[in-house]
Amino acid sequence: MSLFRPCIDLHSGSVKQIVGGSLSDTGEGLKENFVSEKPARYYAEMYQRDGLTGGHVVMLGTGNEDAAKSALQTYPRGLQVGGGINPDNALKWINYGASHVIVTSFMFDGATVSIKKVQQLVDVVGKDRLILDLSCKRTGDEWMVAKDRWQTTTDLKITHENLDMLSQYCSEFLVHAADVEGKCQGIDEDLVKFLGSWGKIPITYAGGAKSVDDLKLVHQLSNGKVHLTYGSALDIFGGKVHLTYGSALDIFGG
Repeated sequence: MSLFRPCIDLHSGSVKQIVGGSLSDTGEGLKENFVSEKPARYYAEMYQRDGLTGGHVVMLGTGNEDAAKSALQTYPRGLQVGGGINPDNALKWINYGASHVIVTSFMFDGATVSIKKVQQLVDVVGKDRLILDLSCKRTGDEWMVAKDRWQTTTDLKITHENLDMLSQYCSEFLVHAADVEGKCQGIDEDLVKFLGSWGKIPITYAGGAKSVDDLKLVHQLSNGKVHLTYGSALDIFGGKVHLTYGSALDIFGG
């Protein structure tokens, strides 16, 4: 069954919702949908109270470690963490309370995925605590994985063969559809269907969800093999499309 997966996105130490692809090294062009007055631990407490698992804390740039650490310590083993994860710091985040670490940019040498680097992470935290982030941009009928806050498109294409290869080293995939992330204009249905047609390990999709119907649609398209993250559309993140956290929780929380 497809489940509602929560998130805590951090930028400059604050919980925010940002339009995908607008975050750069210089900060120019950044589009913020929401900036919370509440700390990260507030959301961690909420997710723990409601029994939500599999949520992710993502550190977008520097200045987020204290906020991320507080969220993980508030809900130990209930949240995953990503953002600048590498073999030198991965175990630290597990010790802070993360259930898993999420890795994107480190696993590439330039534009090419490096199995050697992926194995280094497995050696540190183990396959069962490693999630590979395959967030991507659409190119025609294909999807190419993007790194560096989705600014750089890599040579890694999302195919069943590549999912087979990478699934040997991780317990789950996280896939943001960067083209629709933060826009609240609907999910990438083709991508969800494609991921569900593979569906050999858990996959969480994020990007574009705008209503409870999207959660039902993900379940239908993926045969229950892909979970869905809501962000900007939720009322707790300033959403204005009549999607409440409670309604998502009631239908497919877990």
